[in-house]
Amino acid sequence: MNIRTLIAVALVAVAGPVLAQTTAPSTSAKDAVKADKEQIKKDKQQTRADRKAGNKDAVAQDKEKTKADKQKLKADQKAAHQENKAAKANATTK
Repeated sequence: MNIRTLIAVALVAVAGPVLAQTTAPSTSAKDAVKADKEQIKKDKQQTRADRKAGNKDAVAQDKEKTKADKQKLKADQKAAHQENKAAKANATTK
């Protein structure tokens, strides 16, 4: 292989994922709400597992994480609600 070809292949391999991340569409508020709900489920499962194992410190940390995730969920739900309101307002004005 030619050295230029190797350099081009290396650049594509490195730059491809970076470009894919920067050009990806932003997630909607509905997607964020779904992701938050899944994360809360995982947090609760982890809390149960830690409680079963008898690890009190980890249970306390898991509860704090769940609490923070619930706050994030609440904020994302408000954002989704506002997004829906804006979409309906735009639909009625057209």
